[in-house]
Amino acid sequence: MTSVNRTTWILLGFLTAFATAAEAQEYRDTGGVNVAIVRNPFMASSSIMAEGLVDSLTALGATIGLNQSFRLTEAESAYSGWAQEALVSRHLADLISANGKNEFFTVALLGSCSDLPGVLSGLQNMGPGQEEQVYHLAATIPHRVGLIYFDAHADVNTPETTLSGMYGGMDVALATGLYNDNNRLITGLDPPLPPSYVLLADVRDTDPREQELIDRLHFEAISTDDIRTISENVRRQMDRLSSITDVIYVHIDMDVLAPEEVSGHGLTAPDGPTSQELADCLEMIFTYPKAAAIGIASTPYGPRDPDHLSRQAAVRLIQGAIKGVNRRE
Repeated sequence: MTSVNRTTWILLGFLTAFATAAEAQEYRDTGGVNVAIVRNPFMASSSIMAEGLVDSLTALGATIGLNQSFRLTEAESAYSGWAQEALVSRHLADLISANGKNEFFTVALLGSCSDLPGVLSGLQNMGPGQEEQVYHLAATIPHRVGLIYFDAHADVNTPETTLSGMYGGMDVALATGLYNDNNRLITGLDPPLPPSYVLLADVRDTDPREQELIDRLHFEAISTDDIRTISENVRRQMDRLSSITDVIYVHIDMDVLAPEEVSGHGLTAPDGPTSQELADCLEMIFTYPKAAAIGIASTPYGPRDPDHLSRQAAVRLIQGAIKGVNRRE
C-alpha cells in the first residue's frame, strides 16, 4: 500500500471511528421553502447568523428546518493544514448529504473556499439524480453536480502552477481531479467534476500558468458585466448546466464583490459587482429548479468588518437566492 493510500485510510478511519459531534437547532415552520443552514463553526458563520439571517429568510417565507454545525473530534484536531481541511470538508459533506436526502435547500456558511469539496461531496451523495431514478441505480451512481464559482480568483491552481502556494487557491483544481486525489477522496467527492460542469463567475485575477490551465481545459465563464446586466450569457450557462447535471451548487467567495464591501478580505480585486447586483443575478439563477444550494465563504467579520458591511452583504446574497427559489413555477 502506498503512503498516500495509507494516509487516506487512516484519516477515513478516524471519520468512521469517532462519531460526528453535531449541534442542531430547529426553527418554526412557515410553509415555504425548507432550508437547512449548515455552518462551518470556524470563522464567520456565527457572525452571519447574528446579522439576522434566520429572521430575514423567514420574512421571505422560508422554513428554517435545520441549523447545524459540527466540531472536530480530538483525534481529528490532531491534524493541521491540508489534512484538517479535508476532515472539515467531510463533516460538511455528511450534513449536506443527509439534508439533501430530506429535500432541504442548503445554505452553507463556510470558512474558506477550502470547504468547497465537502459541499460538492454532500450534494453528489445526497440521493438519486434524474437518470438514476429512471434506472433504479441510485445506490451506485452519484449525482452529477454542477458548480457556479463566484470568485475574483479561479482557484484552478495546482502546486505546479501556483505563485502563492495557498491551499485555498487550489480547491477548484482539487474538485476537478487535477491534483491531491488523497484529500478529495477523504471528503467523499468521487468522481471529480469534469471541467464542463464548472462555470467560473467574475474571475478577475489569475496566475499566468493557472490561466494556461483554464484555457487548455476550456472552463466556461461569465463576466462582471454579465452579472450586472443579468445577461443572456448567464441564462445560456444555466440552461447548459441544467441540461448536463442533476444538481447545481452556487459557491461565493466574498472577494468577488466590490472591494468597498469586503475591505477586510485581504484578497480583493477591483471592479467587482456590488452585493445588490450579485443578489439580483442570484435571484434569476435560483429560479432554475436544479440550483439546490448556496455557499458563502471567506466573509470578513469582527475587527475586519467593523461596520458589518461584509456580513450584511452575505445575508443579502442568501436572500437573493431564496427570492429566486420563491419565483419557481
